[in-house]
Amino acid sequence: MDPPHEKSWSIHTRKEITTKYEIFNRIGAGAYSDVYKARRRSDSVTVALKEIHDYQSACREIEALQILQHCPNVVVLYEYFWREDEDAVLVLEYLPTDLSSLIKEAKNWENGLGLGEIKKWMVQILCGVDACHRNSIVHRDLKPENLLISDNGVLKLADFGQARILLAPGFVAANDNQQPYVQSNPGQATVAGPSHFKHISDVSSEGGLFIEEPGSVVQPERLGESDELRSRFLDDIDKDSNIQDGDTSCLATGTMSNVEEDLLPGTYSYDVEDGEHDCFPPLTSCVGTRWYKAPELLYGSTNYGPEIDLWSLGCIFAEVLRLEPLFPGNSDIDQLGRIFSVLGNLSEEVWPGCANLPDYKIISFGKVDNPVGLEACLSNRSTDEILLVKKLLCFDPAGRATAMELLHDKYLNEDPLPVPSSELRIPSKHSGADEDSPDELGDYRDFNSDSDFDDFGPVKVSSTDYGFSIKFT
Repeated sequence: MDPPHEKSWSIHTRKEITTKYEIFNRIGAGAYSDVYKARRRSDSVTVALKEIHDYQSACREIEALQILQHCPNVVVLYEYFWREDEDAVLVLEYLPTDLSSLIKEAKNWENGLGLGEIKKWMVQILCGVDACHRNSIVHRDLKPENLLISDNGVLKLADFGQARILLAPGFVAANDNQQPYVQSNPGQATVAGPSHFKHISDVSSEGGLFIEEPGSVVQPERLGESDELRSRFLDDIDKDSNIQDGDTSCLATGTMSNVEEDLLPGTYSYDVEDGEHDCFPPLTSCVGTRWYKAPELLYGSTNYGPEIDLWSLGCIFAEVLRLEPLFPGNSDIDQLGRIFSVLGNLSEEVWPGCANLPDYKIISFGKVDNPVGLEACLSNRSTDEILLVKKLLCFDPAGRATAMELLHDKYLNEDPLPVPSSELRIPSKHSGADEDSPDELGDYRDFNSDSDFDDFGPVKVSSTDYGFSIKFT
């Protein structure tokens, strides 16, 4: 057998890709991936090629996109290339812009975003998030940059490299149509039935990690002894370091209507200790982007679920309504301070059980006697709009409204109704940085600066039964 090739770290050297795709410029780059604009030679369709340098991120993104392949509001994965000696390269639908660009551009519009436009964007986001949660997928990095927009106004969730699938071992959602909300008549919504699950123990574990479009006759390069690769994923202890890969998914999206249902073999049954099959696999609090990060993550929680996405949605919706970020923290400590200044302190009174958060007894803040409230932050918005955001920005995760509940919210189902996609104003370009452009949001994306206490203010450190406590005033 020939010795394995040295990693190329570049899709330009891989003939199996270059023979099918003409690769243009790099349009996004992050710590663990690069994205290139390309053209499919067979039919001249523009696509995005995402080369992922991290094994675990690649597994997660491919698996999540395959599960969500029939959702109109999730990025489309056409195919992917992966060999043991190379990085995974995902062929994704090319989308030219995102919600972040829309927000920036709308600031210059005479009257900003219209109510019908706002509602249409919200409905599309909620449909994508609901599809994820109905399939037990937690995105874990929802933010405007990861909500991509097509030329015809379709919004789609992207960048699933940090996603986790919280399913019982050996089970996968079996509902093909994951679009729960259909506005057939003005103000009228219909809802699909609940997801069902089927056992996938009979799914074959053979074959290379490669998907071809239906109709193609191509023998995938076999991985041979792929047990080692799969075990590296199954032994995952969720190392998701604080990667900020936000701009690398740019221009990918996902209704996987053209992908064979050839899910990654073995990746659904995460490693679980004997006798612990009712438990979720270990998680990490080091995920997401700070401005949209739920309080439980900022306090170090590793026992969470889809509710962290719902908090992110609240931050995103508030940003759409005010055209400015709601909690633009400079560090994780500053982020908590900004949240408390608006919503008040986190306590057992507002969230019974919060004292059990890993860092709750270590980090404390002075009492906020007069929080400004969401009303002040959304002073030019209606009562219904403020209430919608409040239903998401709730300290107690159990109190946050689900995406499905919000799709039936009064605000989204009364005049003015969401406009058709054809009436949406689309931003002119993508906000993501390419290899020649500086990242203007780079400061807040540097998670390694979270412990920079000097910039926050006076700090009091004292000994406690738990080791020490840090109080910020």
